[in-house]
Parts: sequence; structure tokens; C-alpha cells
Amino acid sequence: MLPSNNHLTPKERLAIPPQEMPSQDPAKRKTNMSEVALGYTQEQAQFEAMRCIQCKNTPCITGCPVQIDIPGFVKAIADGDNKKSIDIIKKNSLLPAVCGRVCPQETQCQAPCTIGKSLKDVNKAVSIGRLERYVSDWERNNGMIATPSVKKETGKKVAVIGSGPAGITVAADVRREGHAVTMFEAFHKTGGVMVYGIPEFRLPKKMVKEEIDTLEKMGVEIKRNFVVGRTRKVIDLMKKDGFDSIFIGTGAGLPRFMNIEGENLVGVFSANEYLTRSNLMRAYDKKKSHTPIFDSRKVGVFGGGNVAMDAARTAIRLGAEEVHLIYRRTEIEMPARVEEVHHAKEEGIIFHLLQNAKRILGDDKGHVKTIECLKYELGEPDDSGRRRPVVIEGSEFTIDLDTVIVAIGNDSNPLIKQTTPDLKTNKWGNLVADENGKTSIDGIYAGGDIVLGAATVILAMGQGRIAAKSINDYLKTKK
Repeated sequence: MLPSNNHLTPKERLAIPPQEMPSQDPAKRKTNMSEVALGYTQEQAQFEAMRCIQCKNTPCITGCPVQIDIPGFVKAIADGDNKKSIDIIKKNSLLPAVCGRVCPQETQCQAPCTIGKSLKDVNKAVSIGRLERYVSDWERNNGMIATPSVKKETGKKVAVIGSGPAGITVAADVRREGHAVTMFEAFHKTGGVMVYGIPEFRLPKKMVKEEIDTLEKMGVEIKRNFVVGRTRKVIDLMKKDGFDSIFIGTGAGLPRFMNIEGENLVGVFSANEYLTRSNLMRAYDKKKSHTPIFDSRKVGVFGGGNVAMDAARTAIRLGAEEVHLIYRRTEIEMPARVEEVHHAKEEGIIFHLLQNAKRILGDDKGHVKTIECLKYELGEPDDSGRRRPVVIEGSEFTIDLDTVIVAIGNDSNPLIKQTTPDLKTNKWGNLVADENGKTSIDGIYAGGDIVLGAATVILAMGQGRIAAKSINDYLKTKK
């Protein structure tokens, strides 16, 4: 029986154990694309929410890029008022089902949690992300998703380029103010990285579609298969099509490679291509999909971030007998979420830490046959603050593989810059935008990965909120 939330002392709240998230059995989930985590029950959610001591200094809000009233929505769950909880979240976020699943809460809102600090373990902080997921699922499962209200039409037009998390956030916030919004998407499906990059087993695509449906119900027009920079130049959207302002949220979709011998062999893929084929084009469904995907037995994945984990775990589900993840630092330095690393290990991914590929070797037909690797040790910290990996001379060894997936990061697609030379970029090719999201061209704003480089869904949303406010303020002054 649940205790009364209002009568628990801080000491009693600290004594409540963290609630584990139910999930599919690893042996079973390796054979399907269904979501791994199954979500809290109502009782688990309430117990987890009761662990929150409602700090007056709200450190969790400080750690949230979109400034959700976290103590407020958590208390409402503890009190059994899920409707109030989701209403609080949606004042600041249109994507709670997404963020509750894929955002790195352990390094953002949960990192400064007083409970985690009191127990000296960030993994024992209040599970804010899981609670956000719980209450957003409750809203959807009970048919209670409401369309945000829209103010009277202003006659102003805004173009949103890209339908990822930053673009969705801008479109919603600008449309709420009564401005006409048209969203341009290069692919045939909307959702950006949430659709082409994140696998179904982490983020079911139906949830992204529901958020896009909400935008359309608000009156946002969406043009798919529209490549801004090719179909239409950015500046022409203003000069020829009459848009009063533009938001660029095209993400970071240009994959990086290692520039080592053998990267042009058959069987070498960027994680972008591999995941896009599987996720966007559903190549994993071999009986129904006409999209080809490489039939692999032994796969090597280079990298240690979430994309590397996604690629490795996808390869297992596509039937690979072995998947080797090769990362040149230790697990402590891995940028991937702890939960994703844990799930990957449970699913049988073989980790090669303090190792990296030197070259990829092929057979006489030009297909991947072997990779030659080097062993490393950690030296002094580099610019990222992580200890620099240093090669151990003479440590070469080989691993037999037939497939290599390179997941070492992405750069910004240069198309927008190439066709809009007045847009200022930095040395990495990212658009330069000020603290308000304004670019070097008046009326044009940008945010998300096109500005930050490859980041997270919630950071892109945070930039989208800032840019949307700037656009709304700009349109008030524009005659």
C-alpha cells in the first residue's frame, strides 16, 4: 500500500529504494525491434516520485535545457494526479515521450539531484526521465493528448527548415503566437534524427509521428521531400516566397570517417547510412522492405557514443553472430548513456576498450576481411577534459570481420552554407548563432545540431525554445 506523499519526512523519502525500470529479457529482445524498456507501473511511478524531497533551490530545473518545473510534475505523480503532471511538463516541452526515453538525464537534470548527492551515486537520483516517460505514456494511452491553443492569426509567415527536435519546438512555439508556419523536410518522413537515427527499440516511431500530427492539427504546413538549398535557396524563401523569418534546424548529418586505409572497401558503412536504412526505410523487416541492408556475420563498430551503441545493437537484431565495439578510451570516458552501455553488454556486444582500428584489410574481391587494431593507454587530459589515448607501440593485433560501421560523430551538412554564402559558419562548418539564436543574416535564426554539432534531443529543443522566442519578438517589430 502506498504511503501518503504529504506526510513523508525527508529521511523516509531517502529510505525508499530507486525503482528499477521493467524491460524485455535480453535473449528475447535481441531478436525483435520492439522497445526494450517497458515503463513504470503506476505504483512504481508513485514510489519513485515520492523519493523527491522538493528542494527549494530546485537544482534539477537548472540542469534542464528547457527549464521544466520538475519538482512540480514529480509531486503531481506522487499525489496521483497524472493530468496535472503532464500539463506542467507541456508548458515547456512538446516532446515528453521522446525526452523521457532518449535524453541523457543522468548528465543533465538528474546530475545535480539532492537525492543522488545524498546517496553519493547519480544513478540513485530521482529517475526524472523515467517519470516523464511514464506520465506522457499515461496521457497517450488514455487518449488525452490535447492540441495546444493558437492565438489569432497575425499574417506573418515563418519557415522552419528541418523537422527534428529543434524544428518541432520552434514550429510549435511560433505557431502558438498565431504566425503561419511552414516546415520543410528533405526526407519523405518527418522527425529528423528521431526517425532516421534512433532505433525503434529505443524510440518507437509512432510517438514521433504523434508529435508531428499535433503540429499539423495546430495548422503547421509540412512540405516533405523538399531540400532547402537545392529545391529552394534559403534566401529565396524570404525574397521570393514572402517568409518574414526563417529557422534553420537541419542537424548534423554529414558523417565523419577515420581516414584510414580500407575505408572504401565493400562492407564499410557510416553509422548514419546503416541506421537510416534500418530505421527510416525499415530494412530490418526483410520480408516486407525492399530496402537492401548488408547481411553481416561479424561486425565491428568504431566509437563509444550513443550512435555507436545504436549501430551495434541494431546489427545484433539484424542477425549478426558477433558484434565488436572498438573504443580507444575506457568505459568511464564513453559518452554513451550508462543505460545504453548496460543494455549493449546484456545483449552480447563484445567491448574492446583502449583499442582502435589502424587499418581495414580486404579480400581479393574488395570486401572487408580483417581489421588491424592498436592498443592504447591513457595519458594527460586533452581539450575535452578526458585523458588522451596514447598508442602502445608494437601492440598491433587483428580481428576477423566482414562489416565495419564507423560511428565517431557527424559534421554539419555544408549545403545550406554553400548556397547561402552570407551565413557565417565556424571552423567546423556549424552555423554561427548568438545567444538568442540569431545568425549573421537579419530574420534568420538557427539552432540544434547545425549550431552545436552533434548533441542531444533536449539540447536541440532548448535552442529551439530560445530561437522561437527571438522570432516571436522579431515579428512584433517587423511591419
